[in-house]
Amino acid sequence: MFKIHALVLGAAVLFNTCVKKTPEPFLAVPAEEEAASGAEAALLEEAAALVSLMTDEQLAAQVIMAGVDACGAVSGGEKERLRRVPAGAVMLFRKNLDTDAEAIRRMIDEILTEAGYRPAGADIRIEPFMAVDHEGGEVHRFTSGVERLPAPLSYFELAERDGREAALLAVEADAARSANEIAALGITMNLAPLAEVLTDENKAFLGARSYGPDPDFTTAAAAAFMRGMKAAGIACVLKHFPGNSGADPHLEAPLMSIDAVALQEAVAPFAVLITAAGGGPPPAAVMVSHVVVPAWDAAQNASLSQVVMGEKLRGELRLNGIILADDFSMGAVSGGYDTAEKSVAALAAGADMVMAWPRNLVSIHDAILAALAGGRLPRARLEDAAARVVREKLRRAAAPAG
Repeated sequence: MFKIHALVLGAAVLFNTCVKKTPEPFLAVPAEEEAASGAEAALLEEAAALVSLMTDEQLAAQVIMAGVDACGAVSGGEKERLRRVPAGAVMLFRKNLDTDAEAIRRMIDEILTEAGYRPAGADIRIEPFMAVDHEGGEVHRFTSGVERLPAPLSYFELAERDGREAALLAVEADAARSANEIAALGITMNLAPLAEVLTDENKAFLGARSYGPDPDFTTAAAAAFMRGMKAAGIACVLKHFPGNSGADPHLEAPLMSIDAVALQEAVAPFAVLITAAGGGPPPAAVMVSHVVVPAWDAAQNASLSQVVMGEKLRGELRLNGIILADDFSMGAVSGGYDTAEKSVAALAAGADMVMAWPRNLVSIHDAILAALAGGRLPRARLEDAAARVVREKLRRAAAPAG
């Protein structure tokens, strides 16, 4: 769990900027809306103040979700890499979790020890989110000790058979039970649920990972899943905004060839869930896919688009949480410049966190630092991104248990 203690520091101002040839502001949530409550305003100020105490190295690391090579124990080389790049989150895959519960807990404790730190001048220790893909069905990373959740599409089938209310109760109960299991291991973030409605266009890729073809049920089921996860303190990442096509982004760039009206309908579940209007808590983060959406931006993948992340997700949909870019090692964005430079471009365009496999962690961190020093990534944009990550950690540290 997060070891974050009380911190009383002066407020700092957060800026949202993007980088083109001439840096200019991107659309962001107005300050008066973002600080809608006293508690939210205090979290924002506390996160900004904490970020202002970070070294450049800590600042650049806080916006990275890193993979690790460990399984049950962390090697000396891995420990050194985590100390050098104390990532804001660490993502665990099957290769990391192919062991028993005791070994997983020991490994996570070692990761938190190495990647956690106390910024100079702060009465605080900040640790990474420990993240996993735990959607259910085919997306299950554990080999023992954690129950496999039913596939999301099975709940739509349950709703057709036994009624919507029974299905939604099952989603929440299953998620709550599973959240307790993964929380007991030390996991604090789940890259789930999907808010994508199943369509003829995307079903070849999404299949049973979607909650089905009914937008209202998809929205309600995703909200129920997040309610269940919240009960054990698990931060949820809603995905994949603004959607996908039938192409597998691991292999090629997906294209959503629909008009602007249809696109607004496709993202309607995200809009409801982000504002917590669907009866669940707002997500800690939204993952942006590598899809190309010509109705919004024909020139860039969504994960590299200021229009998609800044104007649409942050501006129109009023997302206050983290914008997480999907993995830039995927085939959907494999052309052109390298993974490190794509990560910098994503941050400049509005992403708050990027993913890094172990082999790329240091190079991505170095590229962020170089872009910061060279002015291609304004300090205000990087501080804004890091503050959004830290704020979600503070929020969960302050939340009552259960």
